[in-house]
Amino acid sequence: MTSDVRIPGLESPVPTGLLIGGQWRPSSSGAVFDVLDPADGTVLAPVADGTTDDVTAAGDAAAAALPGFAATPPRKRSEMLRKAFEIMTARAEEFALLMTRENGKALPDARAELTYAAEFFRWFAEEAVRIDGDYRVAPAGGTRTVVTHQPVGVCLLVTPWNFPAAMLTRKLGPAIAAGCTSVVKPAEDTPLTALLLAQVLAEAGVPDGVVNIVPTMNAKDVVATAMADPRTRKISFTGSTEVGKILLKQAADQVLVSSMELGGNAPFLVCDDADLDAAVDGAMLAKMRNGGEACTAANRFYVQSSVAAAFSEKLAARMGAMTVGRGSDEGVTLGPLVNEETVAKVDRIVRSTVEAGARTVTGGTRPEGPGYFYPPTVLVDVPADSAAMREETFGPVAPIATFSDDAEALELANSTPFGLVAYVYTGDLARGLRLAEALESGMVGINRGVVSDPAAPFGGVKQSGLGREGGHEGIGEYLTTKYVSFPL
Repeated sequence: MTSDVRIPGLESPVPTGLLIGGQWRPSSSGAVFDVLDPADGTVLAPVADGTTDDVTAAGDAAAAALPGFAATPPRKRSEMLRKAFEIMTARAEEFALLMTRENGKALPDARAELTYAAEFFRWFAEEAVRIDGDYRVAPAGGTRTVVTHQPVGVCLLVTPWNFPAAMLTRKLGPAIAAGCTSVVKPAEDTPLTALLLAQVLAEAGVPDGVVNIVPTMNAKDVVATAMADPRTRKISFTGSTEVGKILLKQAADQVLVSSMELGGNAPFLVCDDADLDAAVDGAMLAKMRNGGEACTAANRFYVQSSVAAAFSEKLAARMGAMTVGRGSDEGVTLGPLVNEETVAKVDRIVRSTVEAGARTVTGGTRPEGPGYFYPPTVLVDVPADSAAMREETFGPVAPIATFSDDAEALELANSTPFGLVAYVYTGDLARGLRLAEALESGMVGINRGVVSDPAAPFGGVKQSGLGREGGHEGIGEYLTTKYVSFPL
């Protein structure tokens, strides 16, 4: 049996059960799994370990709630989201501390995520009342065409551990705005934030069964069961390309509407006419936001040869000056990575890249002691085919290579199966726009180290995914189009 837990520093207890049909309950098997504190590996809380029976029950609840919620006036749904935004904002410090404790990120990063996450509820509160339609005269005359948009139905939302609040609000915001109901499978490393968020939605007036949460350690079977349920009509997944491909194959069996926000391998281009101080500022944001554990993180740095040494020196100085420690400690700017698997991967990539010929300027060695820490690391003279340039590192590592001209920069930047985001620093806006248009990427930041914005469409091309989240486009992912024809 599970119960709420007290997390040190939080005013209110955090639920640890499954949320199904508005009721907090234990797993049908009675099992729990431990959520660990990445700073020292100790147990933060036991959480109910959902089963395939539990996710079917969650589907029952979502299907039962769907007709009534789909018929709810848009203004009422809008007000629910607006209220949720206000509650999240009022409890910002509580959410930030919880994310720091279960994810490891430094508190400043957690606070920034909370602000970003809450904004999705405010944005889609406004979009809920602007779902439009159309009325046309048929070209041949004699009939009229009415086009309307309706909620797609029951949605399966699968979220990652790196942004436990924002990746969920980015999906739940448009789902609620559109009138859909949802079954949520949060990442097993960070389920507590999702459970606390569900509590907030209930307080904001979201009806029972509209949002159901099923944490589990058996993600493969639980997700497959939900996808095979004929009442499920959509899957939205944020995670690795490897898993996304598997889910797309499974989605084909039920012809599910699919949104996939998958892996990235973001290039960061620094041209010889760039303001190097501004480029370093942008690089710190693009690389070190969330400790590098972001699909939008700059993964490959390409710097024009004439300014490469100066840029590398400046970046290494900034990264080397970061304070590493428990994310909630005063002054810490880089917390631990989320788990042992992640820090071991980062360590492997750095070692392999150095063995391939790269040179370490700062960092590069995993520290001893408890916790999943890795130091800010800058590598130079990095070979194009090394692990740091080919793999998505998902950690605080900046590999730097050089280019001679724009043609070579584009060839290097586009030499990947991924295309989520790219960054360009240049003093010539026309040059920046030319590069942006030629980069094979769903998003490009010109002289900006952060591109994510709830009011803009987030998503990639190639193997970085399908669909868009956020912006006006985001709510369309949760709507179907209906055409009605009648004589007149």
